[in-house]
Amino acid sequence: MNDLLSGQPDPSDYDAHSIEVLEDMEHVRLRPGMYIGGTDDRAYHHMVAEIVDNSMDEAVAGHATRIEVELHENGHVTVRDNGRGIPIGPHPKDPSKTALEIIFCTLNAGGKFSGDSYETSGGLHGVGSSVVNALSEYVRVEVARNKELHAMEFRRGIPQAPLEKIGTAPNRRGTTVTFHPDPDIFGSLKFKPARLFKMARSKAYLFSGVEIRWKSAIEDGETPTEATFHFPGGLTDYLKETMGSASTYAEQPFSGLVDFKERFQVPGKVEWAINWTPSRDGFLQSYCNTVPTPEGGTHVAGFWAAIVKGIKAYGELVNNRKAAQITRDDLMTGGCALVSCFIREPEFVGQTKDRLATTEAQRLVENSVRDHFDNWLAADTKSAGAILDFLVLRAEERLRRRQEKETQRKSATKKLRLPGKLTDCSSKTREGTELFIVEGDSAGGSGKGARNRETQALLPLKGKILNVLGAASSKLGSNAEISDLCESLGCGMGTRFNIDDLRYEKIIIMTDADVDGAHIASLLMTFFFTQMRPLIDAGHLYLACPPLYRLTQGAKRVYVADDAEKNALMEKGLGGKGKIDVQRFKGLGEMDAKDLKETTMDPKTRKLIRVTIDEDEPGETGDLVERLMGKKPELRFQYIQENARFVEELDV
Repeated sequence: MNDLLSGQPDPSDYDAHSIEVLEDMEHVRLRPGMYIGGTDDRAYHHMVAEIVDNSMDEAVAGHATRIEVELHENGHVTVRDNGRGIPIGPHPKDPSKTALEIIFCTLNAGGKFSGDSYETSGGLHGVGSSVVNALSEYVRVEVARNKELHAMEFRRGIPQAPLEKIGTAPNRRGTTVTFHPDPDIFGSLKFKPARLFKMARSKAYLFSGVEIRWKSAIEDGETPTEATFHFPGGLTDYLKETMGSASTYAEQPFSGLVDFKERFQVPGKVEWAINWTPSRDGFLQSYCNTVPTPEGGTHVAGFWAAIVKGIKAYGELVNNRKAAQITRDDLMTGGCALVSCFIREPEFVGQTKDRLATTEAQRLVENSVRDHFDNWLAADTKSAGAILDFLVLRAEERLRRRQEKETQRKSATKKLRLPGKLTDCSSKTREGTELFIVEGDSAGGSGKGARNRETQALLPLKGKILNVLGAASSKLGSNAEISDLCESLGCGMGTRFNIDDLRYEKIIIMTDADVDGAHIASLLMTFFFTQMRPLIDAGHLYLACPPLYRLTQGAKRVYVADDAEKNALMEKGLGGKGKIDVQRFKGLGEMDAKDLKETTMDPKTRKLIRVTIDEDEPGETGDLVERLMGKKPELRFQYIQENARFVEELDV
């Protein structure tokens, strides 16, 4: 037996001493992703939301009317409310510590579990304040309670001194938390005023009884340094602002507020607002107890179930048999909706609370919304008819798309109908394949010699494609360049888009490294955003980064992207001998196959930029695209005026 164990670790080395027990704060710092979803920009800003949510719980419970969010010049954030103030007395289970210290230093501690202090709350995991404390290099908590002012400071989750009375507060009450996330955890991340501003504003929409004050010592050129939010109209005001001037099928959105206590004898309520529009993509933004739930959940399922059943029942009432075909997917096409529910003891999926899992929420929301929707449709037959016709059309298009035979990749039994300009790759599967959309036949010629024939395809487009924003659908369908692009991709566009039929794994826009090339790339990205957005969301769209110059000094050769890089290299030299020879590529067609392959097409040496959509609020990117690429030049002019000061240098 000893021979069998020879060379193996001694089992006696693994004993009780091998089991490490981490204190709460240590474990959070060691595994932040378990508690806050990661250490990225989203998690960084989520820490502010955790503290604001505590103040919102006080407001929703009727104990606070005002919340202040302040971003300081040094990157610290202060959240202040006029609620009851965190309890400061000794905790019954550990009299050596105050309740405040327990809340900020112990996981699964808080006043929201029993339901005695809060009927509804967003902080039922009991880790919000303690996690923020653990992941911050500095936290200061001030509590104004019983006309006295107390304070306590922490560093990386460790109390620096016991809770201390620092004065009287005869006309003040509530809690103030100031903190700064730890650079050891989050690196060089900084708070973005625009992101915090939008978060604070959205919270005010979610509870009409609270006033939220915003203040920032950091200017970003677009965010007010001071503002006050109070929206008596709640989600209806929020939806109208989000949709802006978009045309809608209903003159007024379908909105409402139902108190669960009055109807179901349980604590909580649901508020909603929805309208349909032909001029933009639909969205649904949902919340539970003021906490955003970007992945939806049971409350969202209940909301859509009520709308689907209601519109089908109305279709049957007016003898529209096609209404029976409408599904949730049809409703979400052009349907812009906001749903906010307040329930007792919500169950979320994950600490970041991205999805609500409380089963009872689906029944409560569906039954609350359904009756109101039936009455709203019956009372406004003009809007109801317009919405029904729109949804029936969407359903018909969906069914037609399912029946149509979309373009498929080449197979051994059938040859595809593909554009004559397309130089396809030989691979029979989508995995690992790339389609380069290039500018003109000359660039296509260079690309043919530089490509990998097995995995890389080329589609040259003639000049600048149609600006699809605002163009009629008939014009899109008759445009030769767009038709060639759609046939090459094989996945349809608009309402007929089906990402499962996409023929290539990567779609790479490869245009010249000049102003015209940038304009063509902008037009193509506008096309993909408006007609094939799921392609972008799934990470299939990229921009190539071809060089603008080639610098040669003796045997040394370097490619550079712009004038600034070229000038810097010209000053310090390339490390070779003799004069530096500068060649400016007027276009990709001027590059020989070797240059193009090395700089732009070979996966081993090239650089690609993935096109992504990062927006804090639904429709934010669409609004920006409309300003820059739409039919109203005055909006572009206004944008240039607002942002010209941020342009440091313009080479002409």
